[in-house]
Amino acid sequence: MATTLPPGPRLPRPVQTALMLRWGLRFVAACRRRYGPAFTLRVAGMGTLVYLTDPADIKTVFAGDPGIYHAGEANSILKGLLGDTSVLVVDGDEHRNLRRLMLPPFARDAVAQQTGVIAEIAAANIAGWPVGTTFPVAPKMSQITLEVILRTVIGASDPQRLAALRAVMPRLLSVGPWESLAIADPDLLRRRPWRRVREALAEADRLLYAEIADRRADPDLDRRTDALAMLVRAGGMSDHELRDQLMTLLVAGHDTTATGLSWALERLTRSPAVLAKAVLAARSGDDDYLDAVVRETLRIRPVVFDVGRVLTDPVELAGHRLPAGVMVVPGSVLVHADEHLYPDPERFDPDRLLGVAPSPSTYLPFGGGNRRCLGATFATVEFRVVLREILRRVDLETTTSSGEHQRLKTVIFVPHRGARITVSAMRTAEPGDVAESPGTSHRV
Repeated sequence: MATTLPPGPRLPRPVQTALMLRWGLRFVAACRRRYGPAFTLRVAGMGTLVYLTDPADIKTVFAGDPGIYHAGEANSILKGLLGDTSVLVVDGDEHRNLRRLMLPPFARDAVAQQTGVIAEIAAANIAGWPVGTTFPVAPKMSQITLEVILRTVIGASDPQRLAALRAVMPRLLSVGPWESLAIADPDLLRRRPWRRVREALAEADRLLYAEIADRRADPDLDRRTDALAMLVRAGGMSDHELRDQLMTLLVAGHDTTATGLSWALERLTRSPAVLAKAVLAARSGDDDYLDAVVRETLRIRPVVFDVGRVLTDPVELAGHRLPAGVMVVPGSVLVHADEHLYPDPERFDPDRLLGVAPSPSTYLPFGGGNRRCLGATFATVEFRVVLREILRRVDLETTTSSGEHQRLKTVIFVPHRGARITVSAMRTAEPGDVAESPGTSHRV
C-alpha cells in the first residue's frame, strides 16, 4: 500500500530547522493551527517528523509495538554523551532488560528512603541564598539536584571525588550548540576544536568508573541504599553498561528537575494567591497541594520539548499510512496548551490538577508507554521535597514583571533569565512546621 504524510510547511529543510531552533514553540503552534492535529516537519539531524496532538493518536504510539516504535533510535544523537548502552538509546530486548534492572532503585519504597537526604541537601543550599537581592535561582536548583544525584543515585562520598564530580558535570550539562555537534557526531571529539568536551568526558568517565570499582569492592554493599549499589547487587551489567546508565541518570535526572523547580518558583512569584496556598501547604505538611503545584508546573512549562519514536515499519496513524523511517512525535507542548483539555491553559492553576490523575495521553511530562521516564517517581518526590524546603525556609517576594520566556537549551526549556527571584527574609522553621528527616516516609 502507498504511504502518505500529513500536510506541513513546504519550506526548505534548512529553513524549517532554523525555525525549530529559534522559535520552536511558536513554529509548532503555528503549524498546529494551520495544518490540524497532525502535521509533518523536516528538520536536519532528525529527519521527517510527524507531530501528533490528538490524544487517541498519542495513545496508539505509547501502546504500540516497541519493535516498530523505536524510541532509542530517536534518541541516538545523545550516544556521544550517554554512551551506546544507555537505556535511553537502545531498543528491543536490550532496552527491556536494562529497564528491568534499573527500576528497583526508583520504586516508591526505595525513593522514600532518600527524602531525608534530599531535604538536608536543599536546606544547606538555601541557607546561603542572598536576602533582599534579586538573583537567578536556576543555578541554585542545579547545585541542589546535582548533589542529590551524586549522593543518592551514585552514592559518592569521597570528598575529593565529590568535588571533582561537582566541577566536571556542569561542564558537560551546559554544552552549547558548538559542543552539541560533537555529542551528535562523536567522531568530532578526536578533533582539536572539541578538545575541552573530550577532556570533560574523559574526566567524568574516570570518576564514574572509580565509583563503580568502589561499589563492587564495598564490604557493606548489601546495606547501601544508593542506586549504583542496588544495580551492582542486581548483577547483569558490565562496568561499561553501569557507566552509561550513571551518565544517563546524571544528565536526564539533574538538569530536568532543576529546570522544573526553577519554573515553579518563576510561576509562584507571579501568582500571589497560589504562592500563599503553597506556603501554607509546605508549612503544614499538605503534600497533596504541593504535588498539584508540581504537576501544574510541568504542564504549563514542559521541561522537555517533545518525545519521539522512529518507525521501523509503515503504520496506520492519524488517518495516514506513515512510511518506515519517519519519527512520530507526541507533541506534549501542544497537548498541554490545548484549551479543550486544559481550559485557560496559560493560567497557572494547581487546583485543576489537585487530586487528579491526568490521562497518560493528555499529560506527558515524562513521556509514556514502555519508555516512560523510569525516574519519574524519584523526580516528582525530589521536586516536592525541595520545593517544600524552600517555602518553609524563605519568604519570597511576588512580582508584577512579565513572565520569563522559554529558551531552548539543548533539549530542554529553561527560563531565559534563570528564573530571577527575591528572598525578602530567611525564616526559622516553627515547631509546627513539617520537616523531612532521614527515614521519614511521606506519601510518594
